[in-house]
Amino acid sequence: MKRAGRAAALSLAALGLVVGVLASPEDDFARAMHEGMTNMTAEMERAGMSGDPDRDFLAMMIPHHAGAVEMARLELVHGRDPLVRRLAEEIIASQAAEIQAMRARLAVLEKGQDADPGGFPAIHGTRGAPPAHSNGQAGSGALGP
Repeated sequence: MKRAGRAAALSLAALGLVVGVLASPEDDFARAMHEGMTNMTAEMERAGMSGDPDRDFLAMMIPHHAGAVEMARLELVHGRDPLVRRLAEEIIASQAAEIQAMRARLAVLEKGQDADPGGFPAIHGTRGAPPAHSNGQAGSGALGP
């Protein structure tokens, strides 16, 4: 009986080695991306709702942007295409700046309404000027009307 247990343990250990050898970088990437998305969703849900749409928007967008930064970081670790890697670098830079701006604005709003937003980034923030439309309203830029 002792011998059968040892054989089973050795078989499981060998299976673990085979699985470890067969695991690919793509599997690591997929696992890390899934973990990042799961964490992002949990953080967004943890933010809860205050009843103030401005505060709630910021409180949920901060972890959303942090999730984008993590996904971009994983692209830099695992990706090979130079243009996709460059996009990932740009995402990290822009999303980090937006996270900082959102945290600052959220801190102001949590103290009460701010009638004079002053230096808070304009609607175009870190992404350039909004496109001009004939009706004078900003659209969604390159993604369509």
